Amino acid sequence: MKRRHFIKTGAAAAGTLLFEAFPYHAFAGTTKKYASDRVLLGNTGIEVSRLAMGTGTSGYGGSSNQSRKLGLKGLSNLLRTGFDNGVFFWESADQYGTHPHFKEALKGVDRDKVVLLTKTHARTADEMKADLDRYRKEMGTDQIEIVLLHALTNPDWNKNRRGAMDYLKRAREDGIIKAHGVSCHSLGALQTAANEPWVQVDLARMNPAGVRMDAEVPVVLKVLQDMKAKGKGIIGMKILGAGHFRNKVDEALQYALAQDYMDCFTIGSENIDEFKDLTKRIPAASVRG
Repeated sequence: MKRRHFIKTGAAAAGTLLFEAFPYHAFAGTTKKYASDRVLLGNTGIEVSRLAMGTGTSGYGGSSNQSRKLGLKGLSNLLRTGFDNGVFFWESADQYGTHPHFKEALKGVDRDKVVLLTKTHARTADEMKADLDRYRKEMGTDQIEIVLLHALTNPDWNKNRRGAMDYLKRAREDGIIKAHGVSCHSLGALQTAANEPWVQVDLARMNPAGVRMDAEVPVVLKVLQDMKAKGKGIIGMKILGAGHFRNKVDEALQYALAQDYMDCFTIGSENIDEFKDLTKRIPAASVRG
């Protein structure tokens, strides 16, 4: 079964049913890929690890599974473990409440060798300035590499959030951040992001069953390929279908690793054992035939 046929015929299937006869050979690479691979994020000039340390599993109201289960010390140790294993790309958002955990983790590593990403719900320039000032204080850093407008659903977000966008552009020019972009939670918002020159980085929901995505897989795939062709950096999320595929991790990883438009992806390990298991599975999944 060819990859294109698999995507078109299988994307509408629900849950793990899609994986019952997963065509490993259709997604098998010839060279092993590793969580610690260093990859360029689109045309941003930012080098990131292939795997990002996600910190927002079930993230809401200023906390997440990682912060709730591990606390300040536990999550900072997890992040440092990632760094020690070559995974130096850390992903957060204001609503996850994990900025202080970044600050604690940064005390034990070389700050210049870590790439930080966070997200904001700011709409105006004033709101964006306040967020950036607060975020940097919470993280204990003068610069945040990547800042995204978070969970956009309105296709007109590039009109009603222009104030925040303009402020982030100035912040990039001033060296406060290195790149800006979006995470989208609707097809209309995603399509706008593909056509908006301001967007340098997109955090996109993608998995082979279309779970918790903006539209069916073939539709989203086409938009992301367009983004990639325009030089935007693509970071995958919901790789495991928001936990739906935790019993089909190898298949979900193999699918993600085969997507050549996707520069890297984020997964939220909830403890060190999960992280180490993930880093072992990635190279094996990348070439499984």
